[in-house]
Amino acid sequence: MAQRIHKLVAAGGVGGDIGPFEQLFAELSGDGTEAIVLVGELSGPENKGDSYRAIFRTVGEAGVPAFWVPGPTDAPFHDYLRESYNMEIAFPLLRGVHGTVALGNAHILFGGLGGEIVDDPDTIRDEDSVLRYPGWEVEYRLKVIREFEAPEKVLLFTTPPAHKGLHAPGSEVVAELIKTYNPRFAIVGGDEPAQEELGKTVVVCPGRLDRGSYAVIDLRARSVEAATLGVQAAV
Repeated sequence: MAQRIHKLVAAGGVGGDIGPFEQLFAELSGDGTEAIVLVGELSGPENKGDSYRAIFRTVGEAGVPAFWVPGPTDAPFHDYLRESYNMEIAFPLLRGVHGTVALGNAHILFGGLGGEIVDDPDTIRDEDSVLRYPGWEVEYRLKVIREFEAPEKVLLFTTPPAHKGLHAPGSEVVAELIKTYNPRFAIVGGDEPAQEELGKTVVVCPGRLDRGSYAVIDLRARSVEAATLGVQAAV
């Protein structure tokens, strides 16, 4: 991964359907995309192991670095983790960053945590019926970011940050993590495409790929375009 990454394609809400992925990669062929970011809801409701394998294989065959976190419905966790591990071995450019980090290259670090993040410290974590984590665990697991000196960061969450200025609901813990680590972009889950600024960070919700929505991000220009399969328009 020596090449510097400037152009990202971000998507969420896959729902185990490789059809939109295949269409997406066909449309992106030759357009200069240098990395792919996925935020949650990767698998379908049934045959989750098969869903993960199909999704990760499709992404791996695109031949560019890919980084992702699972969504709340990507449970039980052991099914997700087993298939993520196996496919990362088969496709070395794949990197799950759930509760950890990975370097896209020397210039950019990807990290995050998926599932539902709940601010209440007494929240009972769950990785069997749904992925749910208390906010303190997210803070603890992502302190690894401090060990790296990459000048640029992209953080991935399926839970959006709270934004007091815009009265936007979400996690105060996620908002504080964004303020603490000051990533250039934070990619978050959600049904509808959206973009806002939180401090110096651009927070992007790419929408759901299973509804045709994704986002194109230019790290150099700090710009975002909302896109629909077959059609592209600015946010």
